[in-house]
Amino acid sequence: MALITLRKNLYRLSDFRMHGALAALKNQPLNHVHKVVKEHLCPWFCSRQSEPFRIRFHHAHCKKFNSKNGNDLHPLSGPVFSQVSDCVRLEQNVKNGESQTFYKRLSNLTSSEEVLSFISTMETLPDTMAAGALQRICEVEKKDGDQGLPKEILENSVFQALCFQLEKEPSQLSNTSLVTALQALILLHVDPQSSLLLNLVAECQHRLKKGGLEVRNLCILGESLIRLHSSGCVTLELVINQLQGENLETFTPEDIVALYRILQACAEKVDEHQTFLNKINNFSLSIVSNLSPKLISQMLTALVVLDQSQAFPLIIKLGRYVVRHVPHFTDEELRRVLEAFMYFEYHDRFFTKALEYRVAAVCLTLDPEVVCRVMEYCSRKRILSKPILNAVAETFVCQSEKFSPSQISALMEPFGKLHYLPPNASALFRTLENVLFTHFNHFPPETLLKLLHSCSLNECHPVNFMAKIFNPFFLQQLQGEESHLDRLSRARLTQLFLTSVLECPFYKGPKLLRKYQVKSFVTPCCSLETPMDSQLYKSVKIGLIDLLGARLYFASKVLTPYCYTIDVEIKLDEEGFVLPFTVNEDIHERIALCIDGPKRFCSNSKHLLGKEAIKQRHLHLLGYQVVQIPYHEIEMLKSRRELVEYLQRKLFSENTVHW
Repeated sequence: MALITLRKNLYRLSDFRMHGALAALKNQPLNHVHKVVKEHLCPWFCSRQSEPFRIRFHHAHCKKFNSKNGNDLHPLSGPVFSQVSDCVRLEQNVKNGESQTFYKRLSNLTSSEEVLSFISTMETLPDTMAAGALQRICEVEKKDGDQGLPKEILENSVFQALCFQLEKEPSQLSNTSLVTALQALILLHVDPQSSLLLNLVAECQHRLKKGGLEVRNLCILGESLIRLHSSGCVTLELVINQLQGENLETFTPEDIVALYRILQACAEKVDEHQTFLNKINNFSLSIVSNLSPKLISQMLTALVVLDQSQAFPLIIKLGRYVVRHVPHFTDEELRRVLEAFMYFEYHDRFFTKALEYRVAAVCLTLDPEVVCRVMEYCSRKRILSKPILNAVAETFVCQSEKFSPSQISALMEPFGKLHYLPPNASALFRTLENVLFTHFNHFPPETLLKLLHSCSLNECHPVNFMAKIFNPFFLQQLQGEESHLDRLSRARLTQLFLTSVLECPFYKGPKLLRKYQVKSFVTPCCSLETPMDSQLYKSVKIGLIDLLGARLYFASKVLTPYCYTIDVEIKLDEEGFVLPFTVNEDIHERIALCIDGPKRFCSNSKHLLGKEAIKQRHLHLLGYQVVQIPYHEIEMLKSRRELVEYLQRKLFSENTVHW
């Protein structure tokens, strides 16, 4: 085991156990030692420094070399320490648990200065502890952001001693110390082309080819190579091949997740590794209960990147354990979990309940991006969670300035889709209006259109902005460099225009040009109407034939002149007689049946979605007698006769039907 001897911020190069690295220095003048050390230390962090720095060596920080064997080398002042006695004492200390005390104290230190000050008080430092100290420096520095080390740390003599030993004699390091030091230095943004890092990588490659690296060390090395942007290198492939040969039973939960992260970085080769991935996915079922919140979020992210939809048993089990960790996730971890659940279309009512408690309690302090992901999750899964929606509405009213235009749109759209107005709706939309008046030009055209359209779904019509979005200049911006405007945007514009005509008769601004209008709101990708449930329609069709006497008396999927498609249309003359659907004259009344399946409602709810609510509202304003046939009422009927009686009550409750 290599040792570093340090005392009172002094480093004695001769006490390093790397004799080869020091042989050329021992009999050299002091200024030559300065020069050699400086030449090796300066390039390590040059890529992160705004300007070159100078290593200052003071007389008290260096040692005179008085013997050839190096065992009686001492500072100019201070007591004499025997390296032999130091090693013996170190071995005794390790046996007595001193190493555990060291790591415990190290974990309590909160700055690089504290770490270096602490290790400088130690007479000898094993290589494992030296690597641990570097790792702790990395941890405390990463808390302040993804930056390199400050100049004061780089010029610290103790830090320089650590790095000098690593560069000169990496072959003397244990496997764990070697890969841990490499990992820490990479995270500290050491120049990848520096001799320090090149030597460590070369030593890792040498040991990898010889074999014998433990699973944990292989995982650390693999992730370190990825951070060096070497995801496609031969060495990384060798790491993966050796990991494939290991027994997964010997992997800790941390190792399994690290393995996922390594394969995630090689996502383009997922087909080559799929057999190995299947093996990992199956094994991971046994360790889910031992995963921390951080590891669960990382595993879910890797499953998304690797597109492991076939591993649904693992996803379901992860989802169950996610519930208990919701209060403990960081904002970033929670965001990753939500994105994974949306990707795999996973939904669990217990997770929703836990999410409600979390959001309601800390929504004001949640990161804006996390708030948007929570709303997107509710929107995609059609979850009408009043605690979440109310908390988000209150957050936006209080802190609207912390949300970007795209985040505001993502935050507000679910209110329209889910057709929900929170208790503070007036304050919510007043705040939104103020933001739009102030920052209208900062909103991308497509984002602005989606935002205003979602408001209209809730009968909160953006009258003050209609003139702007129907303006040819805005429409040209919306179209951009494309030869034509996309169909979904045209459908939203058309529905907003129809809203201005039917629900805002006082609007006297510009009209939407005909070339930007659509003839149907049913679009191939994201339709403004939910397609009719075919099974539900078949049941209703049987009842209508029994009630009306023939299929001739009603039409299905009727496209109106107003862009909406009616599920079933029935025509009546002035005397209330049912007319054949082929008749187009002497029509006194039209009945529009809305056969609403589960997908037209919020999940596990009888609450109609916004796009269905606006459709029924507009059809009513256009003169149709709108009759809603919800799936949950049909499911209550036990016989064909009950179905006919139900339709009779729904369609002709006030009049006697004739056909």
